[in-house]
Amino acid sequence: MNILIGTVLLLGLSAWFWHKLGPERRPEALAATKATLAFTLPRIVVALVGAGLFAELLPDDQVQAFFGADGGWKGILLAACLGPPTPGGAFVSFAIGAAALKAGASVPAVLTYVTSWALFSTTKILTYEIPMMGARAMWLRVALSWPIPFIVGAVVLLIG
Repeated sequence: MNILIGTVLLLGLSAWFWHKLGPERRPEALAATKATLAFTLPRIVVALVGAGLFAELLPDDQVQAFFGADGGWKGILLAACLGPPTPGGAFVSFAIGAAALKAGASVPAVLTYVTSWALFSTTKILTYEIPMMGARAMWLRVALSWPIPFIVGAVVLLIG
């Protein structure tokens, strides 16, 4: 149902923007859309296939040992450390998180991993943040936000 609602909203917004552009700017908008789609679609396909293959290769016993219900704080710490070096975007990291859940990882460990990836992805930091905002801004942000993945893991661990 959520996909249907999101699709309807996106189509509605697209129609509104299309109307607001006017006939003179529509060809430019279509060209930009095609270029973005041509750039993004192959990456999405490769990321989803790779994440799917990775999910099948995850050894359930090791996932459960390190990130399962008995993993506790060690699992949360390891998950927080594995988030930043994960390459790729949301298609990869969320697919890995879902695969880990399927293999027996605990919810606190997976949410810690995803939060750590979202905040500290080395790919995003090196590609976007440092070049656009500078190293000082990046270090300030990291210094202020480093405890957040642990807080997420702790809260989820406590509420079960």
